[in-house]
Amino acid sequence: MTSDREALADAANPLGLEGIEYIEYRSAQPQALGHVLELMGFVPVARHRSREVLLYRQGGMNIVVNAHGAADGEPPVLAAVALRVRDAALSHRRVLDLGGWDVPVTVAPMELHIPAIHGVGASRIYFVDRWREFAIYDVDFVPIPGVERQPAALEGLHWFGIVQYIGMGRSADWVEFYRSLFGFTVMGDERETGVLPQGTVLQSPDRSLHLQLVEPEPDAEDGVEQLRRVAFGAPDVPKAAAALRARGVDFVESSRLHVEWRGAVTQSWLGGVMFELIHHDTP
Repeated sequence: MTSDREALADAANPLGLEGIEYIEYRSAQPQALGHVLELMGFVPVARHRSREVLLYRQGGMNIVVNAHGAADGEPPVLAAVALRVRDAALSHRRVLDLGGWDVPVTVAPMELHIPAIHGVGASRIYFVDRWREFAIYDVDFVPIPGVERQPAALEGLHWFGIVQYIGMGRSADWVEFYRSLFGFTVMGDERETGVLPQGTVLQSPDRSLHLQLVEPEPDAEDGVEQLRRVAFGAPDVPKAAAALRARGVDFVESSRLHVEWRGAVTQSWLGGVMFELIHHDTP
């Protein structure tokens, strides 16, 4: 019999969210983007069996670099986020029932079927329920020989969240999208948002993922909606920034933005790839 406490927990977290399984970049420059990720402390650990896709890892974070289908000259883009859920099929069906748009997934023989819906712009949101004893990478990827498969995180870096650019006046629409489909809640002024605090910040029901929704400035010409950048949590931002600088990472330093205890922002690479550090204790 389900207790009242368990029923309340299920109502607050209907999909059983437990964080991010991976972030995916689509890039026509996979080697160049891979170099950037290695500067940030990630290690290439596996290759896809049949596609031009590489898996990078540090600590509990996985980043997939996908060159399959990327257009020549296209800068790297944040193409997808995969969420860990209690049951992928049930989560996918529930989200579709609530109005999510299905992404038909084509898989080759011996590949896993990972259900997904459309996210902002051309991005996708995947649902993954295999990450404990058995991981999705065990089927679709081949380990790179001689590489540590579980490299340690640099200075305690971990997932904090994703910054999403949205259209003018679209905050309420996107808040409702993440609230009704996934159980996210809006955070108040006490939130941790680093050195770029503008916009609306949502928190996943398991408190592992933050989404920052940023509308364009009133006079801005670019109103494209897209996933814009990834934010890493760091228990000690200045210490993490110093370690990254030693690896060749440059940070924005100006009168308004600079490395401080609250956070830091890297310089951009490859036409707009950049990362944030946000003060956040290791979960």
